[in-house]
Amino acid sequence: MELLSGLLSSLGLSGAAGLNASIPLLLVGLLARFGVLDLAAPFDLLANPWVLLGVGVLGVLDFVGDKIPGVDHALHLFGGVVNAAAGAILFAAQAGVAEVPPALSLALGFLVAGGVHGARAAVRPVATATTGGLANPVLSAAEDGASLGLSMLAIFAPVLAALGLAGVLAWAVRLWRRGRQERAA
Repeated sequence: MELLSGLLSSLGLSGAAGLNASIPLLLVGLLARFGVLDLAAPFDLLANPWVLLGVGVLGVLDFVGDKIPGVDHALHLFGGVVNAAAGAILFAAQAGVAEVPPALSLALGFLVAGGVHGARAAVRPVATATTGGLANPVLSAAEDGASLGLSMLAIFAPVLAALGLAGVLAWAVRLWRRGRQERAA
């Protein structure tokens, strides 16, 4: 049962990283720092104060930059690698998935976070084109909120996190389709 819970938690955290890399990294690092979570080595470095500070600073820069049309698109290009890497780290860091080979854990986290980030990056240009960039800050705030909520669920209610991840992906597909239809009309 611990393996299944760990896998669901890992999926949720990597999906959250696809939306915003810094939120789940910061949350996991802080919870590990205060002894709430147990991270597998060498990923327990996420609890290091300097790592937490660095992730926090990058998170603030990303939070502000992602609200600005144009800057957000540049961040999404760069984020394709950063978000996927964060997802890989978060998936592999979970002590509950110790039975899964590390290379497989890293690959699964990379694919999940990269897939979520890809869906996010596909929706944003459609939103920019259909609203003149006015919806970008709202979408960014929704993505940040979803990342935080998904991260919390992944840690404290992994089954709900897996359902939440499916919901986030369904929502992204729906927005993308709606945007395409509006642009075609």
